[in-house]
Amino acid sequence: MMKKSLSILALSISAITAVNATTLTRDNGAPVGDNQNSQTAGPSGGVLLQDVQVIQKLQRFARERIPERVVHARGTGVHGEFVATRDISDLTRAVVFEQGEKTPVFVRFSTVVHSKGSPETLRDPRGFATKFYTKEGNWDLVGNNLPVFFIRDTIKFPDMVHSLKPSPVTNQQDPNRFFDFFSHVPESTHMLTWVYSDFGTPANLRQMDGWGVHSYKMVDADGDVSYVKFHWKSQQGIKNLSAKEAAEVQAKDFSHATRDMYDAIAKGDYPKWDLFIKVLKPSQLGSFDYNPLDATKMWLDVKETKVGTMTLNRTPDNFFQETEQSAFAPANIVPGIEPSEDRLLQGRVFSYSDTQMYRLGANHQQLPINRARIAVNNWNQDGMGNTGNQKSDVNYQPSRIDPRVEVDSGRYSEMAISGKTQQKAIDKKQPFAQAGVLYRSFSKQEKANLISNLAGDLGKVADSKTKHIILSYFYQADADFGKRLTKAVDGNMKQVKKLSK
Repeated sequence: MMKKSLSILALSISAITAVNATTLTRDNGAPVGDNQNSQTAGPSGGVLLQDVQVIQKLQRFARERIPERVVHARGTGVHGEFVATRDISDLTRAVVFEQGEKTPVFVRFSTVVHSKGSPETLRDPRGFATKFYTKEGNWDLVGNNLPVFFIRDTIKFPDMVHSLKPSPVTNQQDPNRFFDFFSHVPESTHMLTWVYSDFGTPANLRQMDGWGVHSYKMVDADGDVSYVKFHWKSQQGIKNLSAKEAAEVQAKDFSHATRDMYDAIAKGDYPKWDLFIKVLKPSQLGSFDYNPLDATKMWLDVKETKVGTMTLNRTPDNFFQETEQSAFAPANIVPGIEPSEDRLLQGRVFSYSDTQMYRLGANHQQLPINRARIAVNNWNQDGMGNTGNQKSDVNYQPSRIDPRVEVDSGRYSEMAISGKTQQKAIDKKQPFAQAGVLYRSFSKQEKANLISNLAGDLGKVADSKTKHIILSYFYQADADFGKRLTKAVDGNMKQVKKLSK
């Protein structure tokens, strides 16, 4: 009997040893005996429901996709490191900016409007989102390759995205729809000038800048507040594509930007960006002819200061687990960095976190790519995907049994307020001036490309009132801009009429 028991034990150990790294298994780790043939009721009978391998494969296959991001659906992620190079303790107590501090980062570049399967050459702002795995928790700087945005108030964000997305009837992106919307939003003129220039079609991901777009607050150890804007400046320089060049690239390569990034890193040609900040004191906010907290504006006359350098040096081991499941949100802040009163940013603080909860679940920050590199101590517990290790009887606070304390460094800064609640536009709108500054900064060829790109889409707009309102916006930005664009649109329309006869 003893020999028989030992024999059975030996067989069990042998079986366990057999399930090694090369053995095909089910999700529970059990070995698969036949992955080529379903279990059937005899040679001509139906497939049996008890064939766990068949059922599990079909179940998992049907669940391989998570909801696509509403915006920024197509993206490329890369790992790297940020090194702080300047002492700015007079501005912020954030450890990430202590001189010499090295912080791991994960950056996701993306297109904004177009779907996950779209070509990377399409005209679109590019997302430039950076997750800093700091010693005080994760900080997400969520920006774009362009310095401003289309709108200034978060209440218009769903409308703007709806207008830019394909029609709910035809499933086609339509200039009639988005120019109809923008004709009611004069502050969009600045961003439209950026997007329809060659900056709307970057040559690759390495040769473009990144901008935080919004104004943020930095808070020092004494609680004093400064307002800042962030700018990633590419050490590789900036390179864009004309519409003709973009079409030529698209005809040859569907994923040229991702391929370029991966190839560069594989060769050890690690791309780098220097991080610059612009700083305003609260007392300076009222000294401009525009509102500095307006996301459609740049701080043109404020000097930049370099505070660090980021190097990207490693591509993900698995695209889905890292790039696709990465979740960025302006709500992920650390002591010393806070959202400003920017009306668009205020909404993004909520909406980005909320959409990630919908897309990936309430516990998405426990996924390895999103997990903080320090201990997370709270009782935001349970729910789908929870992998936290709760060992305490206590799941509440305060407690003397298992205390979790607050620290003063985590407090928000204070701001004096007065007046009434309101629903009212900002006072200093200035919707056109900076679009004119941008137009005049372009070279002769860049201006020609901008006019051609804009006229191509604006010429498709059927409603004459919408078309004339949009043209009037560019006239108000710069007279030459408006005249040349009107002439180009009229020329396109005459050509279309001639061809349709």
